Amino acid sequence: MAEPRKKAMISHGTAAQNRKARFDYKIGDTYEAGLVLLGPEVKSLRAGRAAIADAWAGERDGELWLFNCYIPEWQAGSFVSQFEPRRPRKLLLKKKQVESLTGAVAREGVTLVPLEILFNERGIAKVMLGLGEGKNKADKRHAIAARDWQRDKARLMRDKG
Repeated sequence: MAEPRKKAMISHGTAAQNRKARFDYKIGDTYEAGLVLLGPEVKSLRAGRAAIADAWAGERDGELWLFNCYIPEWQAGSFVSQFEPRRPRKLLLKKKQVESLTGAVAREGVTLVPLEILFNERGIAKVMLGLGEGKNKADKRHAIAARDWQRDKARLMRDKG
């Protein structure tokens, strides 16, 4: 019997995804921002252990920050990291992008929603931000009905064909 394989570390691709964001918000423009992380945080991200479902981005002192993003402590081997799992993390964007995003949030009443954390081809951690406008209950019900119909339609086509 073969030994069970360990889950591979993520070298590039999605590390964490906010699947609920597109259900709760109408996402307009998306932006890719760099993320300031500590070494053990990167290891934990590469293991795919982050959660951004409750995270949000906002402005503090003229800079954009990612708040309430959960990246657990790295505890492999004898090394135990010591950092706050939900600490605010600085987002790296160009100055004009920061100004336009903070202006849009203040002016239009939209929210900066983190959609996913990913590693690009060079292995650098990035976060995809979307300008989201909140949906009301009727829009959510319509989305659920459309999703259910697509699932039923696929099931019918599979059974008939």
